[in-house]
Amino acid sequence: MGSYLSPPGEVYCPNEACANHTNQVPVGIAGAYASFGKTAIGNPRWRCSVCGKTFSRNTKATARQRDHHKNKIIFKLLVNKMPVRRFIEVTNIAPQTFYHRLAFFHRQCQAFAAHRERALTNLAIRRLYLGVDRQDYLVNWQVRKDKRNIQLSAIAAVDNEHGYCFGVHLNFDPSLDAAAIQAEVETNGDLHKPYPHRRFARHWLNTDHDEASSRSMATKRRNLSLSTAIDDTYAAALMRDDIESPDAPSPLERLPEYGMQIHGEYTMYGHFFFLKRLLGNVQKWRFFIDQDPGLRAACLAAFHDEIRGRTADAFYVRINKGLTVDERRHRYNNAKAVFEQAKAAHPGMKPQEVKRELIKERLAAMTTRGKWQDQWLDHPFPTMGEPDKAVACLTDLGDYDEDHKAWLYNKASLHGVDSFFNQVRRRLSLLVRPIHSKSNKGRIWNGYSPYNPGNVATVLDIMRTVHNYILPGKDGKTPAERLGLAQAPLDYEDIIYFS
Repeated sequence: MGSYLSPPGEVYCPNEACANHTNQVPVGIAGAYASFGKTAIGNPRWRCSVCGKTFSRNTKATARQRDHHKNKIIFKLLVNKMPVRRFIEVTNIAPQTFYHRLAFFHRQCQAFAAHRERALTNLAIRRLYLGVDRQDYLVNWQVRKDKRNIQLSAIAAVDNEHGYCFGVHLNFDPSLDAAAIQAEVETNGDLHKPYPHRRFARHWLNTDHDEASSRSMATKRRNLSLSTAIDDTYAAALMRDDIESPDAPSPLERLPEYGMQIHGEYTMYGHFFFLKRLLGNVQKWRFFIDQDPGLRAACLAAFHDEIRGRTADAFYVRINKGLTVDERRHRYNNAKAVFEQAKAAHPGMKPQEVKRELIKERLAAMTTRGKWQDQWLDHPFPTMGEPDKAVACLTDLGDYDEDHKAWLYNKASLHGVDSFFNQVRRRLSLLVRPIHSKSNKGRIWNGYSPYNPGNVATVLDIMRTVHNYILPGKDGKTPAERLGLAQAPLDYEDIIYFS
């Protein structure tokens, strides 16, 4: 997950018989190399002072691209929901060229993001209010004889104050050879060992997937009240073989053709440890996570020292997203009326103080739910995006006064990560939500969905960089500007030609 942050390696003589190569003497050391002009495409070239070999390094991002003038329009169409076939028609490029450019944009986005985000370890951040949630994506089947979908999930962390997405990670690794790992599993007897003792415990194997899907009882109940949905989630978690594992494959799902799908709990643990590595100078962490025992366990494990040191807290946030627009507006207006009445009753108080007092009233009436006796607060200030919300503190050690608690509950929200995932759905044609049909027996095929699961991770990384550095919000600033990683909204060309 963090490999993209590694700085590019030093350039030195490629001749293995040369002392400069053996000692890895980099270009820039006085007397070791001499400048030797440039290559035909403009890259600098050097000559080794020891062996006389000449060599160069590709520093021009668009080297060997004959029509690089089309890059900007291709890039912009990619993050504006243009389907792949329309790309080919509008830009007059070959299908192979499109996928080459997709890989190129991904490399550039990762290199650009790494260049900026390496500064995060030294950037002093007073507080982060991180919303963490997951989103599912479907990949189309490739073989007519097996019309089962591939379902992948991504976890993202977005700061509610700045809107910056610090990471979005998919439970898929394209670098792994499934056949080779399956052969080794059969040789070393991994399948006959308990999961914690397996060498390849984090990988989904065909045998395990078939067994899990055969006993799957995953169902979705619609139009539940928020309290019933919270209770159902606790009950469903207790029925899991591993309470931290969110994966519940159905018989209508299969594993990818290439690469390997990773167990969801490993992706979640990796995500939180990645955040801890990426952000090295945060005074206070506040995590607002969707109600899932796996997310809870991963967060508390990665930040247990900070929680005990009282520099980190975690909250469950559960939102009823099944309400209609009219229902959302009705709840919002009712809450607004209650707030106005409270404000009129306390004319000497500031609006924030009135909010604090109303939340303190709810603190006295919290309900206990689930095996872990979590205390849930019915949040008194819904918004159109979060019209019905309940919050539970997962790290209450009894040392905060009511005023402090009230402010923390007031901050509890998933609006940052929800906004990012909404952009993903609205701006990436490859990840648009598929339409269900009664005639396909639960199978879903979408003409816009990818056939290559690796492309899901690719476009998510691209969208993260565009969201952070290019797309301004209502205040005219990008998330990177608010965080201090940029001084103005960037242009697509700043990433395309980054070197």
